[in-house]
Amino acid sequence: MKKLTDILRGYPYQLISGKEQSPVSSIEFDSRKVKKDSLFIAIKGAEADGHRFINMAIEAGASVILCEDTQHIKNNNATIIQVKNTREALAWIGAQWYDNPSETMKVIGITGTNGKTTTATMLYNVFRQLGYPCGLFSTVKILINDYEKPATHTTPDPLAIQESMAEMRDAGCEYCFMEVSSHAVDQDRVKYINFACGVFTNITQDHLDYHKTFKSYIEAKQKFFNHLNNKAKAVYNLDDKNGSIMVQNTKAKRISYSLKKPSDFKAKIIKKEMDGTMLQINQIQMWTMLTGVFNAYNLMAVYATAAQFYDDKQEILKVLSKQKPVRGRFEHIISPKGVHGIIDYAHTPDAVENVLSTIDEVRTGNEQLIVIIGAGGNRDKTKRPLMAQKTCQFADTVVFTSDNPRFEAPEAIIQDMKTGIPINFTGREFTIESREEAIKVAVGFAKAGDIIVIAGKGHETYQEVKGKRHHFDDRQILLKHFK
Repeated sequence: MKKLTDILRGYPYQLISGKEQSPVSSIEFDSRKVKKDSLFIAIKGAEADGHRFINMAIEAGASVILCEDTQHIKNNNATIIQVKNTREALAWIGAQWYDNPSETMKVIGITGTNGKTTTATMLYNVFRQLGYPCGLFSTVKILINDYEKPATHTTPDPLAIQESMAEMRDAGCEYCFMEVSSHAVDQDRVKYINFACGVFTNITQDHLDYHKTFKSYIEAKQKFFNHLNNKAKAVYNLDDKNGSIMVQNTKAKRISYSLKKPSDFKAKIIKKEMDGTMLQINQIQMWTMLTGVFNAYNLMAVYATAAQFYDDKQEILKVLSKQKPVRGRFEHIISPKGVHGIIDYAHTPDAVENVLSTIDEVRTGNEQLIVIIGAGGNRDKTKRPLMAQKTCQFADTVVFTSDNPRFEAPEAIIQDMKTGIPINFTGREFTIESREEAIKVAVGFAKAGDIIVIAGKGHETYQEVKGKRHHFDDRQILLKHFK
């Protein structure tokens, strides 16, 4: 239990009615979770406006209402606080409620279109192996040292972030590594977290269903770096054409990494194989089990970031050389008869090109490259034909299938994708709506040495159809049909 004044101290607000000393037992932004003496925050969301549930919250026992406008309030049995932006206020209040856990550890945020999960997870693994207690927020899971919590979003809501971060603090974590999505930045979910470092991987087209324009998407990512303070570090990919733009207004110290341009941390690819890459970093050759140019960038992001907090660069490289691919990120499985399976989360045109161009660079040309691909429903439709176009550029055979159709018809999503098929590829594509059937058929006509890529879902263990999640794991299905 805390008093309202303790939670709001330092934040601009207007007391409309009631007492500033009101007791608060919990913070809620879902009226169904309100109990006696809760503080209910009315959020204007894309699908529902929390202001319409204020009276229900008061009836359920809320002692304080925090809102942007008061026109829906009929019940006067609560303290009413008005603020300009309740989303931003939620982030502030969450931090105060859990006693600002980000102040007690070094928080490193990783943002970009592709590579966030791999980079964040590798940083966590590297620092754990260097002997530090650490926390991780990733698309795949939340880790507090060795304790695992399920992840529901790339970046959770502000209360969930602060709650888990408080658990990390209480568990003695010295570092916290966090994927930071553009949605999270735009919605102020991470605004009142004290980041010691921000990491930029790359930016390509994605989430235009939300941001509407690529410019707005870039600005959301840039906003993250603009909020870093002058004691923080900003690690960025200098080879990305928007890399310098990301950090141009930051107060943080800028550290660049690259494979092409002169930078603070530069690497050169010596050799590429299906099961790894030979890199030269600082005149030292290092073999990594991560495959491809895109993973070389991820690894350099990790190296450049780790070097800001750990002095022994040789030791960092030693630990880096032992890192394995993250689940669902260029995950390589070989069948008993010698067919290669690659499972990858690639769900943007650029990510598809990264994975397939990597395979193209290491294949002999005597094998088939079979790609199974779909696209998510109720998301950016403009990327669908581009994903198909990139796939046909490298594949010998393409099987279009269902991904997470959500509330769209799978066949309509597939038709959107197929508009991107080049004329000269016609006849080499199949449509099999059932994802398991698509994998089964691909395995059935693959021969020894052939490569099957299953793109789009990666680590996910479900398919989302009409509001329900059904168990589905690409890895399990592939192994089942590989027997």
